[in-house]
Amino acid sequence: MLTRRPKIAGKVLLLPIGQIEPSPYQAREEFDEQDIAQLAASILQNGLLQPVSVRRLAPGRYQLIAGERRLRACKLAGLYELPAILCEYEDAQTAALGLLENLQRQALNPFEQAKGIRELIALWGCTQEEAARRLGMAQPTLNNKLRLLSLSREDQNTCLALGLTERHARAALRLPGPERKKALEQMAAQGMSAKQADAYVEKLLSRPPRRRSIPMVRDVRIFINTINRAVRLMVDAGVPASSRRIDGEGYIEYTIKIPTGRSPAGPVLQPPQGPPASPLQHREEALTAQR
Repeated sequence: MLTRRPKIAGKVLLLPIGQIEPSPYQAREEFDEQDIAQLAASILQNGLLQPVSVRRLAPGRYQLIAGERRLRACKLAGLYELPAILCEYEDAQTAALGLLENLQRQALNPFEQAKGIRELIALWGCTQEEAARRLGMAQPTLNNKLRLLSLSREDQNTCLALGLTERHARAALRLPGPERKKALEQMAAQGMSAKQADAYVEKLLSRPPRRRSIPMVRDVRIFINTINRAVRLMVDAGVPASSRRIDGEGYIEYTIKIPTGRSPAGPVLQPPQGPPASPLQHREEALTAQR
């Protein structure tokens, strides 16, 4: 529990910077390099006024609990050692303290806060309600923060790059995934407040659904070539198919005739048998008949 008073293994110690490892539970992903440089200059002038907190991993090895910015600034300033308070904390307590320090300093963006809270819940193995109580946060607030992780990484980066707030991001969450980025860009371009962003999303959701249009090929020559090719294939295969094209005003009419091999109903005419008779043969047959 965070309410348990930590055991202090000793007074403030001067530890070599090389023996201090960053915390694997650091929720903050981005650090302002200019801010770190300014802090390093202040440390060179005035010293480190607030010690960092560490825990012992092994002889000569320590892990940072709180004070990532200070540790980075001391390294940038070229210090060999820095003051540190040695504490005895377990993993869950270490992660919680690192997150709480950043929350109190408002040093995390909304998505880093959400990721840190999610990791704490996993470490504690507790419910969201219990996590909210431990963090001193209302449960709806905690739930709203966790919902931000439903945004894609690209949408999260868009929010941060455009300087949008947590409420802008939550408003965009109501939209289907493919529409979120464009909506976020519009919110920023029009300088919408959080309230205006909610109204904008509500307007988008109330639009009537678009009718799905059947995609058509703009160049009809593709269809014409396909028809001609099909007719040629049938002719080459021995099927006496034929086509007729009529170019009308604003349209093209095609008539395709494909024989099926069946003759229409009616008497069946038999082809003549043998070679055709000559005129002399016809005259002899006529005389024979008169006799």
